[in-house]
Amino acid sequence: MGRTREAGCVAAGVVIGAGACYCVYKLTWGRDESEKIWEDDDDDEEEEPSDMAETGKGSKANSGAGAGARLQGDSKAKAEVAVELKSGSDIKAEAHSKAQSGGGLEAKAKALFSTLKEQASAKVGKGARLGTISGTRTLAPGLPCPGVRGGGCHPARNGARVGGRASGKSKGRTRGKSTRTPATSWPVRRGKFNFPYKIDDILGAPDLQKVLNILERSNDPFTQEVALVTLGNNAAYSFNQNAIRELGGLPIIAKLIKTKDPIIREKAYNALNNLSVNAENQGKIKTYISQVCDDTMICRLDSAVQMAGLRLLTNMTVTNHYQHLLSYSFPDFFALLFLGNYFTKIQIMKLIINFTENPAMTRELVSCKVPSELISLFNKEWDREILLNILTLFENINDNIKNEGLASSRKEFSRSSLFFLFKESGVCIKKIKALANHSDLVVKVKVLKVLTKL
Repeated sequence: MGRTREAGCVAAGVVIGAGACYCVYKLTWGRDESEKIWEDDDDDEEEEPSDMAETGKGSKANSGAGAGARLQGDSKAKAEVAVELKSGSDIKAEAHSKAQSGGGLEAKAKALFSTLKEQASAKVGKGARLGTISGTRTLAPGLPCPGVRGGGCHPARNGARVGGRASGKSKGRTRGKSTRTPATSWPVRRGKFNFPYKIDDILGAPDLQKVLNILERSNDPFTQEVALVTLGNNAAYSFNQNAIRELGGLPIIAKLIKTKDPIIREKAYNALNNLSVNAENQGKIKTYISQVCDDTMICRLDSAVQMAGLRLLTNMTVTNHYQHLLSYSFPDFFALLFLGNYFTKIQIMKLIINFTENPAMTRELVSCKVPSELISLFNKEWDREILLNILTLFENINDNIKNEGLASSRKEFSRSSLFFLFKESGVCIKKIKALANHSDLVVKVKVLKVLTKL
């Protein structure tokens, strides 16, 4: 039993001693490394200026609080290092001396444990080390720092790497160049190419042909975007509207409305919108009007793509020639009128007003289903532009119902139709009468004009 007990004591002592040694190592290793870095800092800067990051004196520039703490702790560090840090050989020697006085394996284990415990408590009793500096995340090469153009954050040395110690651990030297590939990247469009023109240049037919060739052959989104903007700006001039059509540019531009890239679709819609001012161009663009309408209805609500599509549809319905191509989308237009934000409401009302000015579209328009919440657009809380547009829409529909004799055939229309909301429910007329005392004089005049026609 004596041998067994002694073996157990030895095993326990070894385990406890190993744990205590690890604790002392963790507590003292950071200061050892810090002192080595502090002494070898100048040599490191001369030998490896680009590969190693500074973690000693260079960290003073990173943080005012860290620099003050370093100055306060550095004056005491060299005086204390000989007292509070002991190597493994010193610990074993002291433990051996204590073990001889006590005798036996159990006494040796207790002596070793007590010595290590005293060293650890002496280290912890001095408090947390003040020289800890939070590390700076190293940026991967090629990724721009937010707010800075280029691949690095340092204004003088592009691509410099900054290293540091985080969470109270010091790693001495930090490799500046990282071999890791970046996990994420900024979704920024960047392309290196020499586009032959500026986007606001007014071009002639030969130059427009070059831009169309670039647009047709390129698969780069950035190049396509610049080419579309250039063509759209030139399409604002009547002489270039004919030139682009004669050069076969309309199919090239319209082909890009099928792309999944919302930015490319938006720019394509804008270019077609400027081209659609020309009557001959409208005859070519009508081929794509149904596709534009469908995409406008299903794309993200209130997005730039949706607004560009609505502007194109509004231009295409100024005349009566192509309105019938969009009659199937009337319920969608009114739903978008209710759901959209302020700017979407304004644009969709301009589109619907174009239909109300064509008496031939009246029956299809008033028979479509509309949300009952549409009546809220007659509230006085809306601004002048919303109220004037909704009053114009009501006025035109009311006039067309009278002129087409649809009032006598009210049984044809359901209770969820626009006809019932505007004519039969009576709620709409009450709302309009309530606007007669509106503070805006223009709105008040418009209300009185509408009421005289009832």
